[in-house]
Amino acid sequence: MTTTKIFVSPVVIPAKSPVAFMILFALLMFLMLTDSIVSNISLESAAFTQKQDSQSLQTLTVTRNIKSDVVLPLSLTVSTKNNIVDGDSEHQNSLASSLGVREKRGIGKFRRKLPEHEILKSDELTKKFHGRVLEFFNRGCELHFFMTWISKVGSFGRREIMAAESVFKAHPNGCLMILSRTMDSVQGYRILKPLLDRGFKVIAVAPDFPFLVKNTPAEAWLDDMKSGKKDPGVIPLAQNLSNLMRLVVLYKYGGVYLDTDFIVMRSFKGLKNTIGAQSIDVVSKNWTRLNNAVLVFDMKHPLVLKFIEEFALTFDGNKWGHNGPYMVSRVVRRVEGRPGYNFTILPPMALYPVDWIKIGGLFKMPKDRAGSRWIESK
Repeated sequence: MTTTKIFVSPVVIPAKSPVAFMILFALLMFLMLTDSIVSNISLESAAFTQKQDSQSLQTLTVTRNIKSDVVLPLSLTVSTKNNIVDGDSEHQNSLASSLGVREKRGIGKFRRKLPEHEILKSDELTKKFHGRVLEFFNRGCELHFFMTWISKVGSFGRREIMAAESVFKAHPNGCLMILSRTMDSVQGYRILKPLLDRGFKVIAVAPDFPFLVKNTPAEAWLDDMKSGKKDPGVIPLAQNLSNLMRLVVLYKYGGVYLDTDFIVMRSFKGLKNTIGAQSIDVVSKNWTRLNNAVLVFDMKHPLVLKFIEEFALTFDGNKWGHNGPYMVSRVVRRVEGRPGYNFTILPPMALYPVDWIKIGGLFKMPKDRAGSRWIESK
C-alpha cells in the first residue's frame, strides 16, 4: 500500500485562545479523515490489482495447458535442450499470450509465419547448386554420400570431422557432399582442408531449397509455411528442414545419406534401397521402429517419394520425431509388402548397434558379467 504523506506548515496561534483551540481541533479532525479516505482508496486499489493478477494467472494457466501436448525427446544434448527451452522462452511466452487472446475471441487455430532462415534463401551462390552437384559427382566417385549441416560453421567440430573421415576410410574413392550454407564458406573450407589435403573428395555446398522441393509434394508445403498457412511449431526449424532436405536430395540425385554423428565401419557398396531398423520386438523379431539417420536409395525411388508426401501431408512441428523416425516408420508400415516398392530393412545391429540412450555404457567399466557380454556383443 502506498503511503501518502501530507506536509502542513506550522501555524502560530496563542495557546489560550478558544478560537484557536476550535481551529486546531477542526484541523486535526480534517487530517484524520483525509488519511482514512486515502487508506481506503489504496486498499481498494490493491484489491482490484490483486484480482486482475489472479485473472491473468488463470489465463496464463489456460494458455500453458493448450501447449501441454507438445512432445519433447526424453534426452537431449545440453546445447539442444537450451535452444529449445531457454533460447525460445521469450517466444514461447508471447506465443502463449497470443493463443490465449485468440481463444478468448473465438478465433480458430493460431499459426505463425515461417521465420526467415538462411537455408531457405536463394542467391547467386545457391543458383549454382545443381551444376555444382553434377560437377562434383562427375569425378569417378565410388559412392555418393550426403550430409546436412544447418548449424553455425563453428559448431562443425571434431566429432563431425571424425564422421566424415570414417566415410573415406571405408570408401577411399567415395565422394561426400555436405549440404550447408554456413560450411560453404572460407571458414568451412579451412575446416575441411585436412581431409582435402589427404586427397579425399569432400565439398560443402549451399543448397537451393526451392529447387530441391520443386515438383515434389514438399513444394506446396514450403509455400504454405512461408505464407503462414502452416505452423512451423516449437521444434527447432533446422531439425525439420534437415529431415526434409535428406529426402529431396536423395530423390533428385540418389545416393547415401548419413547423419553427422555416424562412424562408418564397413563399406556401403553392397547396399541398395535400404533403411535401418532401430528397434525390434524381442519375441517376433519384427521391427518396431525405423530411423532416417541412414538412408540408401536410388534416384526417384517410389518409397522416398512416399516419405516426402507423408512429410508434407502430416507435418507437425510440435512433436519431436514425428517428421523423421516416426514418419518413415508410418510409411513403411503401410507400404511394406505392396508391389512397386523394392527396399531392404536392415536389423538394428547393422546401422544402430548401440541404443542412443545406452551408448554411454561403452565408455564405462562393466559392473557385472551381463555388462561385459553386452560390450562384447558390440
